[in-house]
Parts: sequence; C-alpha cells; structure tokens
Amino acid sequence: MDEGQPISYRGVPVGTPLLSSTDTQFGTVEHVLWIPELDIFDGIAVKTKHGVRFVDRDQITEITTTLIRCALTDEQVAALPAPEGTLVLHPDTARDEGPSLTARYGRLFGREHWKELE
Repeated sequence: MDEGQPISYRGVPVGTPLLSSTDTQFGTVEHVLWIPELDIFDGIAVKTKHGVRFVDRDQITEITTTLIRCALTDEQVAALPAPEGTLVLHPDTARDEGPSLTARYGRLFGREHWKELE
C-alpha cells in the first residue's frame, strides 16, 4: 500500500482507509471531528462493517495522503465505541432522482429528505 505524504487532519478526505497496528484495514474515514473555535483535533468517525465508530486522536499515530495508521490492536478495533454527541444528518439528494412520479414531484416542490447516519 502506498504510504503517501504526511498531512494535517484538516486535509483528510472522506474514504481514507484506517489501519490497525497490524496493518489491517478496519474502516474508512466518515468525517473528521474537530473543534473549529479552538482548532483542536478530536478524532475520526470511521465507517466500519459494524457501523460508524469513533477513533480518538490519541489512538492515531500517522496521517498521510493515502492512509491513517492507528496504535489499536485488532481486538481494540472490534471494541471501538460509536461516536457520541449531536446526531449527524445528511441530505439524501439521490432520493428524488429518476423518472418516477414521486421523484418528479420531489423535484418540482423541492421536498427535503434526510437520512440518519448510524
């Protein structure tokens, strides 16, 4: 796997793979958690096969353009907690696509649809 170049947490793209201490990929970046007013990196919400999980900043050893390496063992990865705090919602923009009558009315009247992240 390409190691990439070191970058700041602010430059991490969604979908970047996360690796455990055994170099096993256990998920991809869902979003980076930070406190903008204080410019403090808090951690990363990770999309895994068990849903979205939280990796604390203290568990991250390296951030590059192609991957994020963690100090977590595979057993610790399996026990990662779900993110806490305010519920994150994303608009489901694909809902009103297509030729169906429901999709046409959705586009015509600008209905908003939201889907909840796990």
